[in-house]
Amino acid sequence: MDTPLTALASAARFEADGIYLGWGSFTVQLGNLIVIVAMIVLFIAALLLPFPGGRGRR
Repeated sequence: MDTPLTALASAARFEADGIYLGWGSFTVQLGNLIVIVAMIVLFIAALLLPFPGGRGRR
């Protein structure tokens, strides 16, 4: 009988193949790196772009 955690672990397939990039002791999967870069770009855009209706109203 599988527990939910065992079923989740088998569904995740921790030994799945992927493209890994490494610098010294730091290793990251390419898909995760793309997500991290996209989040950083969105964060910077949120800081720099004006908030709609934020200026000119009192």
